[in-house]
Amino acid sequence: MRTQPPIFAYLLPLWLILFTLLPLLMVVAVSLMRRDESGLIAPVFTLANYARLLNPLYLKVFGHSLALAAVATTLCLIVGYPFAYLLSRVRAGWRPVLLTWVIVPFWTNSLARVYAMRGMLAAQGPVNTGLLALGWIDEPIRLLYTGPAVAIGLVYVLLPFMVLPLYSSFEKLDRRLIEAARDLGAGRFATFWRVIVPLTAPGIAAGSLLVFLPALGMFYVTDVLGGARGLLVGNFLKDQFLDARDWPFGAAASVLVIALLFVFLALYGRVRRGIGHG
Repeated sequence: MRTQPPIFAYLLPLWLILFTLLPLLMVVAVSLMRRDESGLIAPVFTLANYARLLNPLYLKVFGHSLALAAVATTLCLIVGYPFAYLLSRVRAGWRPVLLTWVIVPFWTNSLARVYAMRGMLAAQGPVNTGLLALGWIDEPIRLLYTGPAVAIGLVYVLLPFMVLPLYSSFEKLDRRLIEAARDLGAGRFATFWRVIVPLTAPGIAAGSLLVFLPALGMFYVTDVLGGARGLLVGNFLKDQFLDARDWPFGAAASVLVIALLFVFLALYGRVRRGIGHG
């Protein structure tokens, strides 16, 4: 007797259509329209919004955003990779405690944490105070409203997104392969580069994806720590929808960001398949 599929089998596709596919199609549709004189949307088909994105000014904004997101992702990887490795090597009883400390920032509003970082980097903040006490500087240095401050803020907010996928990869790592490499004469660096890194590549790809894409849109980090001096994609989208009220142009820029998302998802899938066939 054929059993009836559970109701969840119907609810999941419906949920995806209503809350994922339909909003995406609405954004694409708006991007193909133009703004009318009242600041609303005129149902007139046009590709002018995408042509405007080729303006060197907007290309510079996207280029700067991609570069800063790449820097934040690289810093998160440099800090998160050894931390995740050490986390996977501690005693089993300590791991839940340390993982809880990694997850704790998720329980706090990220904007509040960014304002806390602003206090840390202020002229009279703990960072400058500590450097003065150590005698490394003679007077407070300017840390706020700079590019490095924005990068530090992005790393501070997004680091857990890098650590957790890496920890999962290290947990699944077969230690016998490392021992086999050493038995065959591989040194520490060769074992790390030719065995550990390829086997943890899915975690690297997943963590990089989870850090890079949000870094493009966290406009409040730039506003609070960078003083809105460097316009990023997130700031640009916010300005188009809330200030300029040019929804079609903002939607076109959003579609471009979504296209980048699919590109990185495709790259992540290739990494996964490469590891599976390796």
